Amino acid sequence: MIDIQFIRDNPELVQQNSAKKGYEVDIDQLLGFDSKRRELLGVVEDLRMQRNQIADSMKGSRPSEEQIQKGKDLKEQLAGLEHQLSSIEQSCSEMLAGVPNMMMADVPLGGEQDSVEISRYGETNQGALDHLDLAVKKDWVDFERGAKVSGTKFYYLKGDLALLENAITQYALQFVTQKDFIFMTVPHLVNSRTATGTGFAPRTSDQGDEYYIEGEDLSLIATAEIPLTGYHADEIIDEKDLPLRYAAISPCYRKEAGTYGKHARGLFRVHQFNKLEMYAYTLPENSVQMHENIRSLEEDLWQSLNIPYRVVNIAAGDLGAPAAKKYDIEYWSPVDKSYRELTSCSNCTDFQARNLNIRVRRKDGQVQPLHTLNGTVVSLARSLVAIIENYQTPEGDVMIPEVLKPFMGGKEKI
Repeated sequence: MIDIQFIRDNPELVQQNSAKKGYEVDIDQLLGFDSKRRELLGVVEDLRMQRNQIADSMKGSRPSEEQIQKGKDLKEQLAGLEHQLSSIEQSCSEMLAGVPNMMMADVPLGGEQDSVEISRYGETNQGALDHLDLAVKKDWVDFERGAKVSGTKFYYLKGDLALLENAITQYALQFVTQKDFIFMTVPHLVNSRTATGTGFAPRTSDQGDEYYIEGEDLSLIATAEIPLTGYHADEIIDEKDLPLRYAAISPCYRKEAGTYGKHARGLFRVHQFNKLEMYAYTLPENSVQMHENIRSLEEDLWQSLNIPYRVVNIAAGDLGAPAAKKYDIEYWSPVDKSYRELTSCSNCTDFQARNLNIRVRRKDGQVQPLHTLNGTVVSLARSLVAIIENYQTPEGDVMIPEVLKPFMGGKEKI
């Protein structure tokens, strides 16, 4: 969440920022609740002080009728006012949670189509067979039996394609751990505080992306970013220990709500896939540089796989609530003759840290929220699509990228 004091000081700026990101918020109403909350809190605290003074005055002696009556009156007043305060605090918290993070100055304005390309890598080609057609022909993927067992957009990977997914995972994990990221396994279910604290508030009621466990305060994770954010919830980290860098492999479960009209064929957009995620906790003044470092690592990995791509600075309307800035890496699809999203990395500044009370103790003793960042190393389903489309032979085989051969038992092609 955003610092409420920042909103008090910059209401118009926050209102404009929210609108540019596509979020409907009413900052005037939020500040009205905040003002009423502070007013009531002052009254309640004054009554509590009076009640405590009466209680202290009655210690060691028989209370007078006047003291007893005054105590009863204060109790009744407090009960009513505390109920009002609780209701207003809840309304204030709910509205505050719906305010998206402030964007950085160099974020392009507009929707998805207004995102700005900043660089390209590799030679583009055309004419490959669609990944799904080839995978079905090779008996590498089975969506029909996935649908029978789980529903539409679930699937089985088989044989060489399943082995290729494992090879990408092992290579990417080796790659990122050599860059000082600590490998972790994470819970695949998180409580509501962790899920909402990570900050993926949907723009509308039909865009919620999580699968909830009925009757329990748990939901399946949409990304390892969620449990990695919650890992240091309610902790104060010493400045000397930052930055902290983590990497985690997990399945990701997504309803893909609100994605109507987006590219969704085959493995590109599914309800369950595996992903290796990077995550970093940094000092506020270092998060911009860390963001660039994470982007650079993602580029290095895809260059090592020799997949043509471009880097895009994501526009405001496609940024999401937590991110102050986000880069996407989009691979070249010779099938679609266009670029498709492959990975992303975001600087969430102090937005998630405030939600989950994650702070840094500076050398001078000051305690303040730190900054959090995330980046996809590999999203396995889309990684398979990118390799199948860019490494096909005229005979219908798929060559193995050089760096993956040691993880494929030396196979040259599948």
